[in-house]
Amino acid sequence: MNKTARTFLTLILSIFVLSGCTSTQAPSQYSDGSNRFGDMNFIPDEFDGSLQERNEGDDISDDKYGDFTMVRDVLPSVYFGFDSSSVAASERLKLQEAAEHLEQNSEDHLLVEGHCDWYGTSEYNLALGDRRANSISDYLDTLGITPERIEKLSKGSLEAISGSSKEMSLKDRRADLIILKK
Repeated sequence: MNKTARTFLTLILSIFVLSGCTSTQAPSQYSDGSNRFGDMNFIPDEFDGSLQERNEGDDISDDKYGDFTMVRDVLPSVYFGFDSSSVAASERLKLQEAAEHLEQNSEDHLLVEGHCDWYGTSEYNLALGDRRANSISDYLDTLGITPERIEKLSKGSLEAISGSSKEMSLKDRRADLIILKK
């Protein structure tokens, strides 16, 4: 068999193998046999169609995180390289400062918000922001701060300046360290 025929046969076999990988899974069913998520006209029984304004006392504000009050701008932000979640040696002093604060204030917790620049997809940036927050949490764990005192949140590229150059995006590649007080 000549080389062209072997290549052609390999190509045909590859097409047959790959075409078998395109099947889709049927939507999951509820126990009563219905498929409510596939029905775009489905409205939950408890929804009456009305919307209500939030009141002042609804415990929804920019300075609350669960039962904690957020205190911003006390600890410095930790900056990362492009497409990186590794804590640079130059940024470790900032984490030492955060660890010292938490050791001196045993009631405080820490919220680590992972941020990214606008490059990449939203999904990728959310995952990268999560990896950045986790790497800071892991580093603080090595400094003796228990993970139970650290909350992690990825903001991805939600607050990034869209269209900026890589040099201008340096401030978007960061993790903010926010003190949480009871």
